[in-house]
Amino acid sequence: MTTATGRMLALGRAEATLLLRNRTALFTALLLPPAMVVGLSSALQQQAKDNPGLDVHASVISGLAGVILLFVVYYTLTASYVARRGELVLKRLRTGEARDAEILLGTSVPAVALALLEVVLLSGIGAVVFDLPVPANPVLLLAGVLLSLAVLIALAALSSVFTRTVESAGLTTLPLLLVSQLGSGLMFPLEVMPDGLARICQSLPTTPGFQLIRLGWFGTDGSAPPTGFLSTWGEAWPHLLLGVAWTVAAAWAARRYFRWEPRR
Repeated sequence: MTTATGRMLALGRAEATLLLRNRTALFTALLLPPAMVVGLSSALQQQAKDNPGLDVHASVISGLAGVILLFVVYYTLTASYVARRGELVLKRLRTGEARDAEILLGTSVPAVALALLEVVLLSGIGAVVFDLPVPANPVLLLAGVLLSLAVLIALAALSSVFTRTVESAGLTTLPLLLVSQLGSGLMFPLEVMPDGLARICQSLPTTPGFQLIRLGWFGTDGSAPPTGFLSTWGEAWPHLLLGVAWTVAAAWAARRYFRWEPRR
């Protein structure tokens, strides 16, 4: 008898082999996020001229982490689900021991592992270059990463419902990619937005996780001065509650509407 972990890791190894053979997916996962650092930094530097209190370095690092998670996990995984569905791999896997959740999570293993590796590597390099402080609350930093991964995996499964081919994944994922980059504090920090717009953007599915990453590292989500380990929990609870709510809602929708075989 195999375990759930063993089955997911086996699926992950098989998916990793397929990912390494897909040059387009590798380009998106490995080269696109680092290439966007230049554009991200330029946009934030421009905003800093109109907002002198904006911490550009903190925004660049937290924005970079968000961009990596969006492209490497959400976009790549959406394309993977669509590809495996079209090849009838998902349908055949359901006839074996693996449960539905194990199949979906096992397929996500390579994308998640690659995203985490890139986040740690590039954020570490950025922290050294910018001489950033150690994380103010590592627990919240980890919670932000985990919440972001959970909601993006669920949203990738949900987005695959509306994606007929791998080629069209670039179009079907584009709305969430744009809204998240522009509205979740990656390219335009929430503190530089008008209050009404900032409140709307705080309610987006990806905002809570990204804000927790920034809060956990820098001791502030941008709405208040930096604080220490204990004080960050007071600012964190709205993000935690909203992030969990979005994750549960996205997971329910993905389970309800996910398609295991192509439409005939």
